[in-house]
Amino acid sequence: MSTINLPYTLAAGFLAGLLSAGAAGAADAARGEKLHEVCLQCHGTDIYLPERRKIKTLRSLRKEVERWNDYYNPKMKKTELDDLVEYLNSRFYKFPPSRNPFGLF
Repeated sequence: MSTINLPYTLAAGFLAGLLSAGAAGAADAARGEKLHEVCLQCHGTDIYLPERRKIKTLRSLRKEVERWNDYYNPKMKKTELDDLVEYLNSRFYKFPPSRNPFGLF
């Protein structure tokens, strides 16, 4: 007869939940591309070119997208911001992925 160690079982369940939430909540660059059309009403894509860009890290890209979100009415939701950042990064910036996929820090 085997015994189940309850703390380890709970910890494993919690970790599995975190991992599945991260995968299910993965940003979608295709949705981000559609959201980016709003940005193009004010500027073109030339600001993303290496010689013109001011953004140097994925974190600063996220902060800049959040900053501009303050001007939108209605504001984008967190998932939409994630999608837009994913699109901009995959299409223009090419920063390595965040080491923190759950946005905890």
